[in-house]
Amino acid sequence: MSELTTDAMRERARATLGVSGDGHKERFRDVVRREHLSYYPILALGLLSVADNFQGYAFTVLTPDISRTLGLTIGAILVGVALKGFATAIAPLPVAALSQNRARRALLCIITGLAWSILTLTSGFVISLAGLITVLVLDGLSTGSVTSLHAPLVMDNYPPPIRVRAMSSYAAFQLLGSVASPLLVGLLGGIAGFTWRGVFLILGGMSVLMTVAALGLRDPGFGKWDTDQLKASVREETGATVPAAQADALSAQDVALGFWEICRRMLLIPTNRRLYAGAATFGMLSIPLTAFLSYFLSQRWNLGAGQRGLFFAFYSFTGVVAILLYGGRGERQYRESPSKVLRAGGIALAIGVVLAAVGAEMPVFGAMLAMFGLAGASIAVLLPLLYIALLSIVPANMRPHAQALVAIFVAIGGLLGALLLSGFQSQFGLKGSLVALAIPGVIGALIVASAGSLIEADLDRMIDAVLEEEEIRQLRAAGSHLPMLACKGVDFSYGQLQVLFGVDFTIDDGEMVALLGTNGAGKSTLLKVISGIGLPSAGSVRYRGEEITYLDAERRLRLGITQVPGGHAVFGPLTVIENLRTYGYSLGADRKRVEAGIDTCLNTFPRLEDRRNSLASTLSGGEQQMLGLSKALMIKPKLLLIDELSLGLAPVIVGQLLELVRQINAEGTAVVLVEQSVNIALNLAHHAYFMEKGEVRFDGRSADLLARDDLLRAVFLQGAGAQK
Repeated sequence: MSELTTDAMRERARATLGVSGDGHKERFRDVVRREHLSYYPILALGLLSVADNFQGYAFTVLTPDISRTLGLTIGAILVGVALKGFATAIAPLPVAALSQNRARRALLCIITGLAWSILTLTSGFVISLAGLITVLVLDGLSTGSVTSLHAPLVMDNYPPPIRVRAMSSYAAFQLLGSVASPLLVGLLGGIAGFTWRGVFLILGGMSVLMTVAALGLRDPGFGKWDTDQLKASVREETGATVPAAQADALSAQDVALGFWEICRRMLLIPTNRRLYAGAATFGMLSIPLTAFLSYFLSQRWNLGAGQRGLFFAFYSFTGVVAILLYGGRGERQYRESPSKVLRAGGIALAIGVVLAAVGAEMPVFGAMLAMFGLAGASIAVLLPLLYIALLSIVPANMRPHAQALVAIFVAIGGLLGALLLSGFQSQFGLKGSLVALAIPGVIGALIVASAGSLIEADLDRMIDAVLEEEEIRQLRAAGSHLPMLACKGVDFSYGQLQVLFGVDFTIDDGEMVALLGTNGAGKSTLLKVISGIGLPSAGSVRYRGEEITYLDAERRLRLGITQVPGGHAVFGPLTVIENLRTYGYSLGADRKRVEAGIDTCLNTFPRLEDRRNSLASTLSGGEQQMLGLSKALMIKPKLLLIDELSLGLAPVIVGQLLELVRQINAEGTAVVLVEQSVNIALNLAHHAYFMEKGEVRFDGRSADLLARDDLLRAVFLQGAGAQK
């Protein structure tokens, strides 16, 4: 497509995803009726989230009673809280892994719902610290589905025009659990007179019933209302149909990202990194807050279990009201610009933590209650806004992973906060500790708000990736030629130092390409991006039309991509034969093939035969390059990347190595050659790229590059004219 058409498609895609720029919103029920949807998914997920709150909030409200019965100190309780926080953080990871390739999120939600219901019942039978910690940890593990799967299921059940309100409704349900749980605890423990053990048994029974009510929940599939719609828009624009499978296409298993590859990709998204940092600082506030607040109410205001339950119910109820009131405004803000959503969330969080700190200092109970009520309302607004922002910029099947990583960072912050505030409590008391919580809260608010400057670009990158994938599928279906490997718009940075800027690079089957340029131009870095040693911060790498941008290097090796790095092509502590066997590792258990490959290498390079038992570190430079090139003879790659083959070698050795490169290329292997010598590189390759300061300055025939004195003189000085 032309650049103009691509820009138009991007704008259309943003509108498809609900970012229209006009702030207009349709009525929720009108969209539900038009699309023949149901309110049941929100209800079912909401019931599960309410039930999930029972054990946690009952423990929070009843902490003083439990500690007295079991003879536990505040420090011991905080250890249990911290361990549960870690369990809660770890739990979403396996749940996300189980759901990434198959749409079975609803089933996982129901199974884990039954698990935490049983654990709530079990809490009533705890008689020791070990038993208490065991129940807390297992309850944290069972709650992983709420963290990683609920919000993605809401995203996939409802279209973008009502998605913020759907998410707000679900978030209100979550907070409703925070209202119902302490309220029930207060009523059962305070008014009805049940012991804390009886409270857990009753809540456990209620949790079982609520989980049963959610048995009708179904998974609609990944990206029903976003990814699928974007792909359909490409087909509509081009007039094409869904392409049939191609015989030469890679299988989905070959290029599908694994769990850790997906997690790593999530961490490469700038907005995500900023939000995860905000989540860590927010965790320092949120996890210790509930435990400290319960003790604060008991010691400062002499509130019993029933009264504390009513306080937490009020605190959470203000959040429910705030979310429901803010949902429509949040929808308009998202349609105008997702950046407004994050800025609004940051402001709300900052206001909330400041109000909580002020509330801790109030000398009058009514004023304290009002401050904490307003704080709860402000902090609660952040939840649905973060859900929408985070999940809108990642592929649909990776949303559970994005959520799981949030839990990890919140838990890390929570542990640090618990340890830090335990020390504060011994020095400044409970009230001083609550005031201190405002510090990480405000820092987290600033970080979240600052992510607003990044989200628009990340949304466009996600859209471009989906559109590019569908366009390539259409090209393949139409029989159009696709290069073996294509890099498009690649950016790469070492920390804060960016070294590649929008690099485009292609190579076809059996082609040999010379990659030239100044020192520090980014040539070796580009090879690292192609081979998977380095991952780009923007852009894509496609192999036979399939995206491999975030695929691990060892998996690219199995696809037929290998690299001979300049000066680092051998394992020094290993012998020549051990190096060759290492290269043969990718051949699997086929020992005959490995031995045949070793024989081929030794026959090709007799010098290596003579030194077969010598350590690679003792070889000369030329011998090490021979050994490095033997990798290509062993595994016979489809694409060979060679970095500085002739550097520091005698002309005779260089000639031998170049002859081997020609032979490898003649047998069908495509070769990318980074070379310091213009004469060598351009005599070998018919196609050349020239890079300078991280950008491609020339892409064309080698003979045409020889005529570009302005490029070559910067690198080769007088040698450029002599070689013409």
